[in-house]
Amino acid sequence: MVTIKIDGTDYQAQEGKRLLLVLEENGIRIPHVCFHHALTPAAACKLCVVEIREQDKPPVTRLSCSLKVREGLEVITESAMIQQMRSNAIGNLLKMAPRSDVIHQIGEEFGLTTGVKPDGCIRCRLCVRVCKDIIHASALKMMKIRGMNYVMPSEKGSCIGCGTCANICPTNAIRVEDKGNVRSIMIRDEIIGRHALEICDLCGTRFATTKFLEHVGELESEHPDARKSGQMCPSCAKLAARKAQRPLTPHLHMTYGGKPVK
Repeated sequence: MVTIKIDGTDYQAQEGKRLLLVLEENGIRIPHVCFHHALTPAAACKLCVVEIREQDKPPVTRLSCSLKVREGLEVITESAMIQQMRSNAIGNLLKMAPRSDVIHQIGEEFGLTTGVKPDGCIRCRLCVRVCKDIIHASALKMMKIRGMNYVMPSEKGSCIGCGTCANICPTNAIRVEDKGNVRSIMIRDEIIGRHALEICDLCGTRFATTKFLEHVGELESEHPDARKSGQMCPSCAKLAARKAQRPLTPHLHMTYGGKPVK
């Protein structure tokens, strides 16, 4: 065993052991993402930088994952120089993986500048407007968080699962995913609505959510043909409309399944 000094405190450590492991064993956290104890250090992320001081020599920076402990080693884990090097390192990592949750979390924990995490949204508000002005559900709103506007659900349960927001989004920042009998509406991979899918009376296809069909029924309750033709998917509705020589209603035409019906 050897004695080393970390941030002014003496510690006992096994000679030749990786400094990063010694720091972790003593509850001293420093950022790192590419180190694994079973493998030779890659020293790729450059986040685990520390300052090393020896006798009268000026301090130097080293990566703690690759530095082996030796007698008399003096380690500083926080300084202006370390912070600058970590900031440069995390900036380089974000160029390669700008949406990495792990990197953004490390930046937040250690006070490193990461900027706003990209989410694919260009803040055009098309989704908010179509939901309010055309669908009349008002399920989305713009909310300012840390100085940046984000599309957010307006109220819990107000989403009807029509998928029009995803259909109109020019950058695919909003997505609709149908699995089995459930439809999920997602923004930034966060689920803002989950709905059961109903079955077409004619072909048996699961095609629209219960809340959406109820919403359309309320909007078109006074239409002379409302509810007469049953519950139909877009394909069957088109066939029925052609047979009856009547056009589809605007709401059904635009929103069934989150895809335009031609």
